[in-house]
Formats: sequence, C-alpha cells, structure tokens
Amino acid sequence: MTEETKNPVGRPSKYDPSYCERVIQLGAEGNSKEAIAVELGVTWRTLLNWADEFPEFLQALEEAKNREMVWFEKIAKSHMIESPGGNRLNTALWGRSVAARFPAKYRENNKVEVTGRNDGPIQVDHVHDFATQLMEELLGMRQDDAESGNRK
Repeated sequence: MTEETKNPVGRPSKYDPSYCERVIQLGAEGNSKEAIAVELGVTWRTLLNWADEFPEFLQALEEAKNREMVWFEKIAKSHMIESPGGNRLNTALWGRSVAARFPAKYRENNKVEVTGRNDGPIQVDHVHDFATQLMEELLGMRQDDAESGNRK
C-alpha cells in the first residue's frame, strides 16, 4: 500500500476551530470544563487531546477558565446573601464555594508542624501492638488445648 491508499488509524477528529469561540462563551456563562465537554458532545479527555494538538484550543480553554471564575465571583457577590432581601454576602458560603471551584486561587493552606521537647524530634518510647499480643495469646491457648486433647 502506498501512503495515499493507507487506511487512517482511529476515528477522524471532531475538532472544529469554531469550538474555540464556543468554549470561551461557555466559560463566560460559568460552565465548568466538564460542562463544556458535554455541550460540545465530547469527553473531557477529548478536550485535553485537542488542547495538546491545537494551541488555539488550549488558549480558548484557559480563557474559558478565567471567564468561568469571573462569572462565579459576580454571581456569588450578587446572590450569596445572608438573608433574603439583605445586602450582606454570606462570606463563609462564598469562600467555601470558590475554594472548591478554584482551589489554586482560593484554597486556604495551613501548615502544621509538630515537634518534640525543645523543638527536637518527637520521641516515641514504646509502641505496644495489642492486637498482635492478643493473637499470640489466643494461638498459645489453642495450642495448649490441642496438646491436652481438649479441642473445642
């Protein structure tokens, strides 16, 4: 077979350059990457493949994510209020929502360090494995019973 007559491997791509505009629009409406994939009729893995293959599509996905965050911030400010008709933002709800949706930007990071006496290492004097001890005792009792002929 020549190069021209070879059968192509796999299915042809459904990619269309017009998807770039649609992706940005969907992001501006607050849609997640998963929702964008569904709207385009493909899987999220397909979107990643297209982003690897088409630089303009990668750029569109990045812009969509930025616009998704802006949409979410705006809607949060206008709708996450403490009481109906009020004007105070429920900051706890808003904070948890954006931290879950945009962890790289809004996640709260806490670092906890545990040290021993005088900032030294933690000393472990003795660790006792009660489960192992119990099993050994039970096996010993069973062996004693077997040796004495009193099987239960």
